[in-house]
Amino acid sequence: MTKRVQLVLNQDVRKLGKAGDLVEVAPGYARNYLVPKGIGIQATPGILKQVERRKEQERLRLIEIKQQADTQKTALETIGRYTIRKQVGENEAIFGTITASEVAEAIQAATGQEIDRRGITVPDISKLGFYKAEV
Repeated sequence: MTKRVQLVLNQDVRKLGKAGDLVEVAPGYARNYLVPKGIGIQATPGILKQVERRKEQERLRLIEIKQQADTQKTALETIGRYTIRKQVGENEAIFGTITASEVAEAIQAATGQEIDRRGITVPDISKLGFYKAEV
């Protein structure tokens, strides 16, 4: 049976693990490659506690992001339709186009929640009518 060394990875390593993972590797691989290049550090009880704290913080951050997304989803579904007013020319043609920024402003005015315009996909709107924008 060969001896293995436990390391905590600082970076993602293909076929080995992601940053923060506890891995077992051959002593030579750890001593000659991973540790000198700063890719991994020897697993000590203190380091393991730090890794657990980081993982817990990441888990809590993901839970918070999910809760915010659920709140936004509920607010968007409650209102349903949003109206954006534009000048209209002949044949119901709109002067200019409806942009993601205008959709974000309409949503913020209706719900009070700020939504990033980069997360909104707006179809090409050139005439009056009902359109679906993906948020």
